[in-house]
Amino acid sequence: MKEYLSIKEFARFSRIEQTTLRYWDDIGLFSPSRRDPSNNYRYYSPEQIIAVKFIAVLSELNVPLKAIANIEQKRDPENTIELISQRERQLSLELLKIQEQFTILHTRRRLIEEGLRAIKEHNLDFTAEEKENKEFNKIAIHIAFKEELAYIVGPPNSFAANGEFYESFINFCTKADDLRIKLSLPIAGRHSRFENFLKMPGGPDNFISLDPRGNRVSPAGNYLIAYIRGFYGQLANINEEMLAYAKEHDLKLVGPVYTEYLHDEICLRDPIDYLARVSVRIEGYPSL
Repeated sequence: MKEYLSIKEFARFSRIEQTTLRYWDDIGLFSPSRRDPSNNYRYYSPEQIIAVKFIAVLSELNVPLKAIANIEQKRDPENTIELISQRERQLSLELLKIQEQFTILHTRRRLIEEGLRAIKEHNLDFTAEEKENKEFNKIAIHIAFKEELAYIVGPPNSFAANGEFYESFINFCTKADDLRIKLSLPIAGRHSRFENFLKMPGGPDNFISLDPRGNRVSPAGNYLIAYIRGFYGQLANINEEMLAYAKEHDLKLVGPVYTEYLHDEICLRDPIDYLARVSVRIEGYPSL
């Protein structure tokens, strides 16, 4: 075997880029065995391929070069364990953050896709004339099977007789950290009873976070579902229409009532286009 390897040869054998080797040399982390005094070319001994593995492995795991340099000369099992343990703790926090981001992305995507299907299946697109009429509402009501929904419930809301949406919503946001609620996840409304929804459809008893890891669950089953286009809390007479539909089809509705916004500011600019889904479970309805 050759006594010395050029930087190109050493890079090929060690699988470390030449630019990386030059940088490590410049900062004094890993230097070649010798330099040619006539041209300053770097030359490495074959044994250095083994020596550089310590740096290469830890660097690939994103251990800071400064931390690697600190123990490079005093390497032993105890010091290496401490260094690796620190990186493990950092990675654990990073993994939690990635999992949270994935949960938010997955939940948002699912709701948006459900909204697109509802618009197509129930003809909920606005025509130009309908959109000009600010009082016009698109509503569709049907019976469907709904999957289990996990959530975290917020503090009780206190709506005035005319309903003040934002005051209660701000209270929910203020207490989110105490309840371990991620405000990046979709927020929905929850009426504990259908009777409460009939009195004030735009004033839920609680706001809830649609967190798949939540400690509350609405069970899977058959639900009376209504869709409506419009801004938060502006549900027109959807409560009366759902009640009329239930009476016409002899349905027994059992709360809670959930108001989820499938399309909101995350995917739309104009609040009039927001799409809400209101659902309440039907007791004793034949399986769909």
